[in-house]
Amino acid sequence: MKTELIIRSNSSDIDFALLKDGKLIELNKETNDNKFSVGDIFLAKIGKVLTGLNAAFVNVGYPKDGFLHYHDLGAQVNSLNSFIKKVSTGKYKDYTLKNFKFESDINKDGSINKVLKSGQNLLVQIVKEPISTKGPRLSSELSIAGRFLVLVPFSNRVSVSQKIEDRKEKERLKRLAKSIRPKGFGVILRTVAEGKKVAELDKDLQNSLDRWKTMCKRIANTNTPTKILSELNRASSILRDVMNDSFTNIVTNDEILHLEIKEYLQEIYPEKEKIVKLHKGNNPIFEKYGIERQIKTSFGKTVSMSRGAYLVIEHTEALHVIDVNSGNRSNKAGSQEDTALEVNLIAASEVARQLQLRDMGGIIVVDFIDMHKAENRNKLYQHLKDEMSFDRTKHKILPPSKFGLIQITRQRVRPELSIKTFEANPNKNGEVEAPIVLLEKIEADLEKYLSNPKNKKISLHAHPFIAAYLTQGFLSSIRFKWYLKHKKWIHIIPRDAYTYLHYRFMNTKS
Repeated sequence: MKTELIIRSNSSDIDFALLKDGKLIELNKETNDNKFSVGDIFLAKIGKVLTGLNAAFVNVGYPKDGFLHYHDLGAQVNSLNSFIKKVSTGKYKDYTLKNFKFESDINKDGSINKVLKSGQNLLVQIVKEPISTKGPRLSSELSIAGRFLVLVPFSNRVSVSQKIEDRKEKERLKRLAKSIRPKGFGVILRTVAEGKKVAELDKDLQNSLDRWKTMCKRIANTNTPTKILSELNRASSILRDVMNDSFTNIVTNDEILHLEIKEYLQEIYPEKEKIVKLHKGNNPIFEKYGIERQIKTSFGKTVSMSRGAYLVIEHTEALHVIDVNSGNRSNKAGSQEDTALEVNLIAASEVARQLQLRDMGGIIVVDFIDMHKAENRNKLYQHLKDEMSFDRTKHKILPPSKFGLIQITRQRVRPELSIKTFEANPNKNGEVEAPIVLLEKIEADLEKYLSNPKNKKISLHAHPFIAAYLTQGFLSSIRFKWYLKHKKWIHIIPRDAYTYLHYRFMNTKS
């Protein structure tokens, strides 16, 4: 499996496309005006403290106050409060916590009004960006993420990522972490720490510790609310979280970004520095790597899969619903059960991709095609779990119900990515799907009909505009590419009576 990161920069924002074997699996956008990213730390002011909700509203500078629940305070919030008071004076400059006197932990089932007061200053971290009408979700249990480990101030806990399954490796990493952990800080070892030496872990720890010290210096004489520590930019955070040996290409069209990425890789993955390239040429970067086409065909309400199967994705305020349809699928399966299993396995792979691609969060219900055999339902469940194991976002999958429904919860930390795939209708007022989406549907139908041995000769009847688009230029025409792929010549017949989106495949019997 080869992984590529393609970065497109323009004056207002930066788009990041993550490809696995050429297929788009993740799309991110970083805008210049996003001042409230997950991981940012603010010196904020407590607003209303609501005992009924056991939570407080906190002013971080967003139009809507952030929400801080009692359970997100962290056990050592009293120590954090004491530390902020000392550092705010500008006289206390021992940021290492070596000689800091820790306060007692708060009660798990306590009340927030005994810990926080309205008007008080507090360090908070964004765990969910503002979504819809809600302000950001906050936590005062701070953490600073590095490449191999996460540094947790005011803690003494050492833990290892659950994705590392080898018990001996877990014990080895815990032992190393305890040997380098500074007093007053906890450490969480990330999945990418597997197999790493103590020197690499210690270097990463010192980088995070330096960021903590820099942040503490900003607390003194600072007005509230103020951002005092920013999460890494999107390019660096993606590379920090997903960079591994499978990466074969990192390409950007921006010279400054190209240099920044090379410098960052020199720190975290020096052997991969040579894969960073600067895109040159007249062809836009997303067009060259086929990303624009994949965006157009992946974000609509209907998502096509191989040989006529498709998904229908509906969004509501409460949850997301995905319906799996086999369409007029032609295959060589021996029974209806085998057909259902085959379509469901293809759909599971596409559902996992869509959740990551659109960054869908909350509750997701997937209506797979009914299967009567328990072993097939279990096969589908295991396949979906395997496909979603690459998803970095926290999620949980429940086994299929008797109705064929699978329920998924996926952590929502930023607004869902929504891309408009409709364009103005040239025939009338309103909108129609983009031409590239129509072409995708035509190609899916073509593959389906050609898979039937009875259809030795087929022709495509389409609106004159579409017919001209498919046949323009001989060697460069789409029809010629179909011939090279399927070894069959498809006759394209313009039909004046057809509307813009109307097309039909005909065999020799029409």
